[in-house]
Amino acid sequence: MQSLRVALGNRSYPIHIGAGLIDQPALYAPHLGSGKVAVVTNEVVAPLYLARVRAALAAAGAESIEIVVPDGETAKGWQTLDRVFDALLAARCGRDGVIVALGGGVVGDLAGFAAAVYLRGVPFIQVPTTLLAQVDSSVGGKTAINHARGKNMIGAFHQPLAVIADVATLDTLPERELRAGLAEVIKHGFVLDAAFVAWLEANVGALLARERAALERAVQRCCELKADVVAADEREAGLRAVLNFGHTFGHAIETGLGYGAWLHGEAVAAGMAMAAELSVRAGLLEADAARRVRALIARAGLPAHGPELPVERYLELMAVDKKAARGRTRFVLLEAIGCAALRDDVSERAVCEAILACTPRTPAPAAR
Repeated sequence: MQSLRVALGNRSYPIHIGAGLIDQPALYAPHLGSGKVAVVTNEVVAPLYLARVRAALAAAGAESIEIVVPDGETAKGWQTLDRVFDALLAARCGRDGVIVALGGGVVGDLAGFAAAVYLRGVPFIQVPTTLLAQVDSSVGGKTAINHARGKNMIGAFHQPLAVIADVATLDTLPERELRAGLAEVIKHGFVLDAAFVAWLEANVGALLARERAALERAVQRCCELKADVVAADEREAGLRAVLNFGHTFGHAIETGLGYGAWLHGEAVAAGMAMAAELSVRAGLLEADAARRVRALIARAGLPAHGPELPVERYLELMAVDKKAARGRTRFVLLEAIGCAALRDDVSERAVCEAILACTPRTPAPAAR
């Protein structure tokens, strides 16, 4: 097991990375209060891992209740959140209890937001079971639900007590979900670590083959990078925004197609290709570097092109992006592989051209 620390003063917390961790009572015990533990999970993860987490919590001396929600991005809304609150209130869970988020990014975001606002805030533990959640969404305290007008638009910063990333859970992850998680792995390299990008280019096959050593290294490096960024900029006032590379376009894709049509990582992958193309058109990035971005995305089995949404729809959806300021959409752009910046000085024309360059167009019918 490898353990890292997110340095946030008296709110600092550990990230544990290894195989077989969800069964270890000693990883939960230091973070349990005197009250009940509410395990929030979904219908897919529950049959796989809920009994094991229940046993570990019992061995740690905790009384637990279980809240099982529907699977998928469409569950990340008010209706499911209210189900969680109903269960917490029915079980008389108090501030002396803890919420455990057992699942992928949707469960982590939903349970984390519930923890942030239930009784004005209760502690929670992240137990991520997908690659995307282990490398990104479980770390940093971002919690949220979706709104019809935009993804993750309603939420709060609420740091967990601990992150327990059991890489053995990736053995049961569907292939499509594994590839979607690789999008967030790749993202960390593109914006923060050129050497990590080179390692990914050499090892993407091992990651797709679920080689345990490669997965552990990828999870650890992403968590190291993100922990440093979160420690420096917890609430995304500046530096942390670079971790949203590809997300401005990606969130527009998810919202425009309807939540769940594309997985989050798939949308981010296409969004990174668009952002790289925009970086070239803004005069920040060499064309060869943008081709390298697209090549790695494609080798991971991810889309390097966006869906055929009207350009105007992309612009409309991106206008409500959380990074927008003073009425201007801001984009995370690459200045080089491993170096990114938040920019609001790109022209709408360049944005439109980048979208069109990375979006398949239906060819016109042949003339008769």
